[in-house]
Amino acid sequence: MIIGTGVDITEVRRLRQAIEKWGDDFLKRVFTPKEIKNARAHISFYQHLAGRFAAKEAVFKALGDKDLGWQDVEIINDGDGRPHCVILNNRGKNVDVHISISHVKSYATAFAIITQKT
Repeated sequence: MIIGTGVDITEVRRLRQAIEKWGDDFLKRVFTPKEIKNARAHISFYQHLAGRFAAKEAVFKALGDKDLGWQDVEIINDGDGRPHCVILNNRGKNVDVHISISHVKSYATAFAIITQKT
């Protein structure tokens, strides 16, 4: 059963400006250590992080839950390279999160579907 859906678009330039202005403080507030490590391994660092940022926003919208923080939602790739979302607090206990991320030079977009675990 679908609990919620969410979509977000992020301008890569704005995310880059935030990182350049606030540096590691911004990165550590918004992204988990694993997300930062994975992004640093990509050639398109800012596009990669913008996709993760958009995915987190889409998950927040889909869950409609104010109890989630940036560090509670982790977007990593599975063994086949597909983006995978893990909710790191109890809010993720009874749900599955399905996400799709796409990005081009200037924008990243993501879609999230939250379903009840069966």
